[in-house]
Amino acid sequence: MNDADPKGLIREAYRIEGITIEECRSIFFDWALSLPVDTETSTLIAALLEEYGQEGHPMTEVLREGQHGMAAPKRRGGWRSRPRN
Repeated sequence: MNDADPKGLIREAYRIEGITIEECRSIFFDWALSLPVDTETSTLIAALLEEYGQEGHPMTEVLREGQHGMAAPKRRGGWRSRPRN
């Protein structure tokens, strides 16, 4: 295991024969939720792609999507988002 994948979730996804892209997205989501809030995800994803990436594997596609689509979460809801009368 490495620092980018401390629980081995991504590594295991590459070992599952016949895994679907939906299953890979679920695993990616679990991986992302397990990271500390201030983590620089793009650096970790790049390391994961370098170590595990295989052309044609659905997890590689999900990781590439994650490289471009992950941004800092924005808080929604709460008292500030409620309409004021």
